Amino acid sequence: MSSDFPASPDTPSSNDPAKDSAKEGVNASEPTDQVSVTHHRLTVNGQELRYTATAGTIVLRDESEKDGVSEGAKPRAQVFFVAYALDTDDSQARPITFSFNGGPGSSSVWLHLGLLGPRRVVMGDAGALTGPPYALTDNEFTLLQGSDLVFIDPVSTGYSRASEGQKPADYHGFGRDVQVVGDFIRLYTTRAQRWLSPKFLIGESYGTTRAAALSGYLQERHGLFLNGIALVSSILDFATVDFTPGHDLTYPLHFPSYAAVAWYHGQLPGQPLADVLKEAEAFADGEYSRALHLGSRLPDAERQSVAATYARLTGLSADFVLLHDLRVPLSHFRKELLKAQGRTVGRLDGRFTGLDRSQASDSPDFDPSMNAIVGPYTAAVNHLLRAELGFQSDLPYEVLTSRVQPWSYKEFENRHVRVSDTLRAAMHGNPHLKVYVASGYFDFATPYHATRHTLDHLGLDASLRGNIREYFYEAGHMMYVHLPSLEQQQRDLKSFVEWAKG
Repeated sequence: MSSDFPASPDTPSSNDPAKDSAKEGVNASEPTDQVSVTHHRLTVNGQELRYTATAGTIVLRDESEKDGVSEGAKPRAQVFFVAYALDTDDSQARPITFSFNGGPGSSSVWLHLGLLGPRRVVMGDAGALTGPPYALTDNEFTLLQGSDLVFIDPVSTGYSRASEGQKPADYHGFGRDVQVVGDFIRLYTTRAQRWLSPKFLIGESYGTTRAAALSGYLQERHGLFLNGIALVSSILDFATVDFTPGHDLTYPLHFPSYAAVAWYHGQLPGQPLADVLKEAEAFADGEYSRALHLGSRLPDAERQSVAATYARLTGLSADFVLLHDLRVPLSHFRKELLKAQGRTVGRLDGRFTGLDRSQASDSPDFDPSMNAIVGPYTAAVNHLLRAELGFQSDLPYEVLTSRVQPWSYKEFENRHVRVSDTLRAAMHGNPHLKVYVASGYFDFATPYHATRHTLDHLGLDASLRGNIREYFYEAGHMMYVHLPSLEQQQRDLKSFVEWAKG
């Protein structure tokens, strides 16, 4: 990618709105693309990487079924992005990876400054957080070594906004979100002249829902076939995390994560984690699932036995398990596990602990693992964009916003959100498509056993099952906040890109 991206006659070379609106032929009342281009260097393993960073907004315009996008087409959104490209004479040979997070309502900051980008947050980890003020450092584990990177903020997150005259709520839903992000990827690929580059998506959390949906949208709408998709803390079938009474699937899929977090907090002394997980998975898939299926038909002696095993593997009391009819909701588990110590455990990452006002309530007051990351990442991204990448804006950078709520799932009315079949269809239609799946053992938001259940029920042809590779880390939802996991994940992603790029 050349340093003057976007290479378009109607793209300004500065990010000064006054200069942009003064361009010949541009209506001063309409938004225009605004970008800042800067040049940097980074040393990784003794090797200097020179790269160009581009931070800015691209205006997406309405498409006509008859004429496509025309110069006078109505602007619909300004989508903010940050791109990094190695300075090279042959950019088309380089893979390019489009990245986003989830929420819905999250900017791309977590993958950007936690895992993939050339700079990363310094915040410490569970039990050893640095506290404010926070810092940025060069990321020796950046994926820029193996792929150029483009971080995308969906509408109403980061600096992305619906255009004047547009209703922001129209963009706050599954279908329109996929369309806007997909259309941005198509436009960026065209302007940067990257159609012949190996192309990847990487999403985290709800971003994996978006990525799976995009695998179909890009392929069918734009003819853009991907080399690979990386799913970090995956959620492709929302039925796997639904704790609605009468829906029993969720409980055995969460159970191994309950056991993992109990192990981490010393409730299962003397056992290696691998042995705990093996037993927990076998119990969840066998005896426990059978007990839930039988319901009131379950003999009392067997109920007592299941409760005893459940308690032994989770650190809870058998009486507490029986009180919940063998179905302990996640919020109650997070409150109960360390209650004797006056602590709760995190949802995104069960390694983190928090303090509640009262021990008498059923659920934690907040998620300590979320609180641990919001401050450092917010400070880091606001510093990076203005001070290091030169993008000037007085808008609030929406790191994680509730303004997108309520999020519309009208495409899934009266049924669970499920995009796993879209991914299967994309893989059947493009047998070269490879998939990387990363899960943290201590993640309750997208439990690893729930992800495995979804993959086991893709309906993928046997000849393509080898196109999916699963990776597991001893951390939580943002497994990269754990430095050993970050180091391992960088190796895994780099290997995945090499394998999938063809």
